Amino acid sequence: MRKNPRKLDFGSVTGYGELGSPWGSIRLWATDLGVSGLVFADEEIDSNANVLQLANQHSDQALTELSEYLSGSRTTFSVALDLHGTDFQKRVWAALMDVHFGTTTTYGELATLLGDPNLSRAVGLANGSNPVSIIVPCHRVVGASGLVGYAGGLARKEALLKHEGALPSNLFD
Repeated sequence: MRKNPRKLDFGSVTGYGELGSPWGSIRLWATDLGVSGLVFADEEIDSNANVLQLANQHSDQALTELSEYLSGSRTTFSVALDLHGTDFQKRVWAALMDVHFGTTTTYGELATLLGDPNLSRAVGLANGSNPVSIIVPCHRVVGASGLVGYAGGLARKEALLKHEGALPSNLFD
């Protein structure tokens, strides 16, 4: 686990939900505009949100879509998102939404897509600050030489990529 908790801003939370998964319990938060946070329950985070025992339309929809994803019947998410971060982080997270189920990309490829191949470290930092794991698929980003970095742990990243059939065949060669 991380030495310091990730600092995440979930906005003005009005909905909360939890869901079991093969990789651990998932917690999610939503505002009136959309899902604003999704983390594994054992991740250390520092956020502005309390664990509410409330639900709203976005948290309910996200739980349904996540259940479908876990069962293998969903490969894309349509729930509204309310992401809080810098303009650059939001650009990276938007680019992540174009990395489709069953595929991976690298930090360098994302940096090039964003217009500057020298931004791969900045892309990595923004990727690691993603407040909505799985739905904003930061787990689909791998290093040029293999599996690196994931706030939920590398074992979970590997499991998510296997679930999606996205592990490159040469990843561990």
